[in-house]
Amino acid sequence: MTKQNAILIFDIGKTNKKIILFNEQYNVIHEESTQLNETIDEDGFPCDDVNALTNWIQQKYSGILLRKDVDVKAVNFSAYGASMVYVNDAKKPVTPLYNYLKPYPKKLKQQFYNTYGSESLLAKQTASPVSGSLNSGLQLYRLKYEHPEVYEQIKHALHLPQYLSCVISSKPAADITSIGCHTHLWDFQKNKYHDWVYKEAFNKKFPPIYKSDKPISIIIRGKKISVGIGLHDSSSALIPYLKSFIEPFVLLSTGTWCISLNPFNHSALTNDELNNDCLCYLSYDGKPVKASRLFAGYQHEQQVKRLADYFHNPIHYYNTIKYDAAILKKLQRMKTNEKTNSSTAIIQQSSFERHELANFETSEEAYHQLVLDIMLQQIRSVKLVLQGAPVKKIFVDGGFTNNAVYMNLLATAFPYIEVFAANTPQASALGAAIVMHDHWNSVSLPENLIQLKHFKATKNVLL
Repeated sequence: MTKQNAILIFDIGKTNKKIILFNEQYNVIHEESTQLNETIDEDGFPCDDVNALTNWIQQKYSGILLRKDVDVKAVNFSAYGASMVYVNDAKKPVTPLYNYLKPYPKKLKQQFYNTYGSESLLAKQTASPVSGSLNSGLQLYRLKYEHPEVYEQIKHALHLPQYLSCVISSKPAADITSIGCHTHLWDFQKNKYHDWVYKEAFNKKFPPIYKSDKPISIIIRGKKISVGIGLHDSSSALIPYLKSFIEPFVLLSTGTWCISLNPFNHSALTNDELNNDCLCYLSYDGKPVKASRLFAGYQHEQQVKRLADYFHNPIHYYNTIKYDAAILKKLQRMKTNEKTNSSTAIIQQSSFERHELANFETSEEAYHQLVLDIMLQQIRSVKLVLQGAPVKKIFVDGGFTNNAVYMNLLATAFPYIEVFAANTPQASALGAAIVMHDHWNSVSLPENLIQLKHFKATKNVLL
C-alpha cells in the first residue's frame, strides 16, 4: 500500500475536540470529533479536564502514527485562547485548566489596577478589554496571590495550544498568537511583554517565544516529525484567507464566539471600541489584527435548547430550518426588534431571552426571531472593526456558515458589502497546517483553498 504524506492537526475547541489529517493538497483525509466530560476546579467551577485532554491527545497521536495508509510528516495544534496550563519540572499540570468564564475576585482586580495603572490605560496598552479571567495574564496573577504554594511549583506557564504542543514535543514554547489575544500580557506599543509582567517576574515562568512557522523536530521510532508550537484558533483561522486574498476583507469566525477580524485595520483602539469589547489579536507573523467578539454561538446554543423544550422538537431540527423572508417581514410588522444598547457586553444575552415563546405561532417563527436578535448584536460587532478601514468582502467561516437564516440576515445587514459563506474544511485546523507548509509538504500551496458561496441582501427587509 502506497502511503500519502499527511499533517496531523489537533483542533481543540471549548465544546468539540477534533483530529484532522490533511494530505499535501490540503484535502481532509480523516476527521474525528469528540466531546470530553468537564470536571470542576477547587472552587467547584466547571472546566475542561486537562488530564483527560492530555490522555486523548497522546492516544490519538500514537494511533494515527500506526496507520498504514498515511505517512505523518508533521503535527500542529489549534486551540481556544484565554486559558493557561501550569506545569512543573516534569511538564505535568499542577492545577486544573481554569475556565475563562470564572468570575474574577473584585478585591484582587482592584489590587492589580491600583498597582499597575487604570483599567483604560492597561486596556489600551495591551489591546485587551478589561475582562477578568478572559485576560489570561490575570489568571496567573490570581494564582500567585491566592495560591502561592501552587505558584511556587510552576516551572512554565503555557497557553493551551503550546501546552498541547509540549505534550508531543516535550519542549515548552511561547507563541505570539496566544500571547497577543486579549491576555493583558503584551504591550502593543512597545512590542514586548508589558512592564507589569516583568515586575511580577512572570517572564521567568514563560518559555522563549518561537516563531509560529518554525517547528520543533523530534524523532519518533527513528522517524523525524516536525511539531508546530500551536496557534490560537482565531488567528489560525485567518491564515488561509491571508494566503488567498489580497483585497481588504473581514473574516467573521463563528463558533462559541463569533469573532470579527479585520487584518487591514491598523488604527489604534479607542475607549469606545474597548468598552464594546473590541481588541487586537496578533497574527502568526506578529502583525496586529483589529477584532471584536460576541458570545453569539453560546447564546444560540442555549436558546435553541429552550425552543426545543417548548415546541417539543429535537435540537437538531433547528439545523434544518430554511430562511423565510415572509417570516422576517411578519416579525417586522409585529415590531419584535429591539435595538441593542451601546454597551455590548461579551456575555450579554440577546434580547430573545425576554421574548415569550407563546407569542410565536411556530417554532420556525421563533427561531427566525432568535437569529434576528443575535444578528442585531452581530451587526454592531462587525461595524466596530469596519470603522476607519472599509472592506469589500465579509467571509464567514465556522458553524454559522450552514445556517441559512444567519447568512441571509448578515447579507441583508450589509447590502453594500459582498457576504460569503466559506466552505473551508476546518479553517483553524487548515491554518495550523498551512503555517507548517515548508516543513512537511513537497508540493506548492493550492490556489483553491477556499470555496465561497455568495449571499445577497433580501429586499424590503431592513435591519
